Amino acid sequence: MQKLNDQIADALARVREQKPLLHHITNYVVMNDTANVTLHIGALPVMAHAAEEVEEMVGYAGALVLNPGTLSSEWIASMFLAGHRAGARGVPIVLDPVGAGATAFRTLTFLRMLRDLKVTVLRGNAGEIGALSGAGGAVKGVESVGELEDRPGVTRHLAQSAKLVVAMSGKRDYVSDGERLLGVDNGDKWLTTLTGTGCMSTTMIGAFAAVEKDPVVAAVGGYAAFGLAAELAAPQAHGPATFKVAFFDALYHLSPEQLAKGARIVDLSAGQA
Repeated sequence: MQKLNDQIADALARVREQKPLLHHITNYVVMNDTANVTLHIGALPVMAHAAEEVEEMVGYAGALVLNPGTLSSEWIASMFLAGHRAGARGVPIVLDPVGAGATAFRTLTFLRMLRDLKVTVLRGNAGEIGALSGAGGAVKGVESVGELEDRPGVTRHLAQSAKLVVAMSGKRDYVSDGERLLGVDNGDKWLTTLTGTGCMSTTMIGAFAAVEKDPVVAAVGGYAAFGLAAELAAPQAHGPATFKVAFFDALYHLSPEQLAKGARIVDLSAGQA
């Protein structure tokens, strides 16, 4: 997979060189962290939610990141305005369906987004992706609980049926466009001690999608860079707080050369594991 490793390393270099603007409509819980992750990877964040400005703002963006973790009717309206404008301008949309499956309001909202917007990458945990695919999946609050059988198969099936790239987070992250199926094995258990790490990985994918035309490469690159930074930070962690500081530092200093060497990506297209 060295060719793919080199591709994502090149994408990281372009993020740092081009500094694309990421337009976030994201949740209050992790807004500051996702802004910082955007900066540390080399892109520029803007958190613009007002219906009066989102269409204009997304016109300047390299990618639109939709994360309805603290969902409201007003935010839904803004997300659709921004999403339609992004689709018309060819701006990639990365959707994080936080808590899909937890309530009917959330699940139906996300299904409508998948139907009506030109979503480029759908990034969620196993419970969320399972709920949207119809394969099951248990969500408690906004956290995935229990096990989803055949995660790679569900990832590929939803990508095929929804005609987009699906990125499912887990011990192994899965990425598929319905034909290609890739696994990313970078990461560390310390990530589970912080809230919002899934949201942060969505932002990472948004940064890569802003400069990389192939959304599979963008999703794999975002996952691998995020997970590798966690691995580099883990030896310095004495608890969640020290890990978070070390993680942000590792992300800030992550080089394309480190990513090319350290990304652990497996091609599962011929079979599933």
